[in-house]
Amino acid sequence: MSSLPLLAIVNPAAGGGRCGRECGEAIAQLRNRGLDVDVWYTQHAGHGTELVAKAYDEGYRGFIAVGGDGTSYEIVNGLSRYLEADEADEPGERCTLGFLPLGTGNSFLRDFTDRGAEYAIEAIGDGHRRPCDVVRVTHDTGALYFINLFSCGFIADVCTTANNHFKRLGAGGYGLGVVAEVVRLGSQPLSFRADGREWEQDAIFLSVCNSQFTGGNMQMAPFANAGDGQADIVVAGAMSRRTLLMLFPKIFSGKHIHHPLITTSRARHIEFDFEGPIDVMLDGEVVRVRPLQLDVLEGAIDVCV
Repeated sequence: MSSLPLLAIVNPAAGGGRCGRECGEAIAQLRNRGLDVDVWYTQHAGHGTELVAKAYDEGYRGFIAVGGDGTSYEIVNGLSRYLEADEADEPGERCTLGFLPLGTGNSFLRDFTDRGAEYAIEAIGDGHRRPCDVVRVTHDTGALYFINLFSCGFIADVCTTANNHFKRLGAGGYGLGVVAEVVRLGSQPLSFRADGREWEQDAIFLSVCNSQFTGGNMQMAPFANAGDGQADIVVAGAMSRRTLLMLFPKIFSGKHIHHPLITTSRARHIEFDFEGPIDVMLDGEVVRVRPLQLDVLEGAIDVCV
């Protein structure tokens, strides 16, 4: 087992700069519990992935995402070599991921608590760990990994708008993003195979969820379990703007899945038929790729929750 300290990857810009202001006190609380914590700061988008890949090569195995969902997303992607190697199954070589939720969304942690940083510090300090699935997105030029969710269509468009125009408003910015994107609402043909089952329909969005929440407190997949070896699929069929606006408030309680135009399923392996690159939202970050397939890597990492 690695004898190196825990490594906190800090995004000082997360939460509109809140993370940079409050991370020192949060990390001090961990050290006051007797934990040895090194701190590395990100300087630009994607830097966390670069730092973690370097840290892994240096022997670090315990990581803390200090920021929002985007920070943990970068850490997970920095561990891609670990996730694809047999090392993940070797005793003493398990990588762990803890959270200090000082960013905008902090959606993943909501599956386990609404106490935020207070709970997270206790979980890391007390050594709470549980296996967590990681989902691999194979696309036309490589692979990406997530622990929260994959979305395309309306949800990805909302995320882009929220990030570009309403980031400073925190989780509330996603709601404003929804209102802005309703004006451009439209459906597109969707075709994929989930564990061999064919799926074709016109849809306004597809979400493949490893955990329950997105956008902070929107319960996209209320029955998702990040450690059960399967991803929850949520598809919204073609609907009017009025229907969407009436349905949207129900996402905060997860009751939207009972609407007849919402279809759900579960799968370990999903294959797509996209003709070209599309905007995809992964754990709050939007990338443009051509997704080919999704695979659940069961229990690939331990999370401190």
